[in-house]
Amino acid sequence: MDSWLPLLDIFMNSLSPETEASLWLQSSFHPSSNSNPSISVSTSTASFLSLLMQPTEAVVIDSSSSSSSSIHNKRRFMWLQTLPDVVQARILSFLTYEHAKFNKQELSKLAKHMLFDATEVNFWARRAAHQLFDVVSDSNYKWVSCLNLDSEEEKFEGSFGEAPRWLKDVASANDSVLPWLPISVDELNTRMPHSPCENDEDMMVEVEEIEDGNCERVGTRLELGHHEIDPIDHETEELAACLQMRIKNLESSLKALELVDDIRQLCFKRKGDSLTVLGMIEPWNAVDEVVPILLSRLLDGNEDDFGWTSNILCSIVLPKFLILETPATRVLVTATIDYCKVHHKAAVYALIFPLILRKEGINNHISDVITRIVKECLHPAQVSAFCQKLLCEEEDENKYICLPCHRSLVCGELVWTEPLFNLFQNIFNHNVHLTQDSVDRLVSHTLESARRFSKSLKFANFLLCFVGKCGPLLKVHKLALSEAVGSTNSFLTKSILSKLASI
Repeated sequence: MDSWLPLLDIFMNSLSPETEASLWLQSSFHPSSNSNPSISVSTSTASFLSLLMQPTEAVVIDSSSSSSSSIHNKRRFMWLQTLPDVVQARILSFLTYEHAKFNKQELSKLAKHMLFDATEVNFWARRAAHQLFDVVSDSNYKWVSCLNLDSEEEKFEGSFGEAPRWLKDVASANDSVLPWLPISVDELNTRMPHSPCENDEDMMVEVEEIEDGNCERVGTRLELGHHEIDPIDHETEELAACLQMRIKNLESSLKALELVDDIRQLCFKRKGDSLTVLGMIEPWNAVDEVVPILLSRLLDGNEDDFGWTSNILCSIVLPKFLILETPATRVLVTATIDYCKVHHKAAVYALIFPLILRKEGINNHISDVITRIVKECLHPAQVSAFCQKLLCEEEDENKYICLPCHRSLVCGELVWTEPLFNLFQNIFNHNVHLTQDSVDRLVSHTLESARRFSKSLKFANFLLCFVGKCGPLLKVHKLALSEAVGSTNSFLTKSILSKLASI
């Protein structure tokens, strides 16, 4: 072990341990320095692997035991596992880098032990062991040689893929409908419906006509089933009204936890219509301090259910932001950000879309909230996708998720305000790349708004950012944008025109 102390010292203290260890190994075990030519580097380094894999008993403190006599337990480890976690990872990384100078079978044995047999292995050490195993393991493709891919006539008798004997007997019968289908013509006739119109009630034909009466498209779709939601019963209405009153009169976090359990129980009882039940309970009336409890506790293992996660968001958070006229509280924004970081799709459809489509247009406070969600919760590709849907698709109420009682606050088209242009500027600054069709639509809205916001500094800042970030996509609109910018009157006008001229 003494001969390996300098190498272990490198792993303990060096800032670049792999490089220094490789140089030390090369200088210490170079074949030319050995007096006996039969001694190779791999033979010399075998003792290092033996040291690392040497079985060792280590004392482990059992913190779960209350008895002082059983606090210390002895367990068997590899000697490598008794080293600090960072040193383990460095040694395994070094072995991966210098694997050619070590015995491949021993390296594979070491990596397998760290991956499959060892306990309490640090994440980085396990990752380094995985890399080592990938480097030294051999793939065996000899099994391919037993396959004859050139001949279709050679078959394996009695193989798994061979048809059973009873199916062969049925298939050989003269009255079978298909040679591989064990059903006769008589059986087929008895199973077929007697009338071609017998199942007409299960069919729905959709016909779209244009103004002159000609059919533009005819499509036939099979209705697999009808899911009808039962009307809200009197008992559910009473429970919802009771929960509504409890939300308005919450006094402590403990009461909030009990309330959330009751809300979840009632919603799951009416799972097919949970959004209607939430609309009756009105959870958006809860104070902001309770919102984190509502958002976290209502999930309860249903994190992957897009419908439920969206219903939670649009019934608790969305109504608060739709009427936001002052800066949102920190606890509300933080809880919303934490929720949206996990549930991206729900954040887009149940919060961002309806907020941007606010009938009165977004204000500065709403713009700030959306900007934080975009920057902290969504990937730039996700932002580009929802911008395309927002800008390029026609008016569509199915574009967003919203409670019926709040649909009067949302419309199907964008209302262009200064904060909305400011929001798109923030999106560009987040390194979001829009598609050409999205840019074309944004140019169209910009041209329509140029005269209305001719003296707006926020609009001018948006134009400057728009031209700077999307210059290559604006070449076809260069002339129209120059005319629109020329109609503005701000100290940024000349700068915008200069940028347009350079694209």
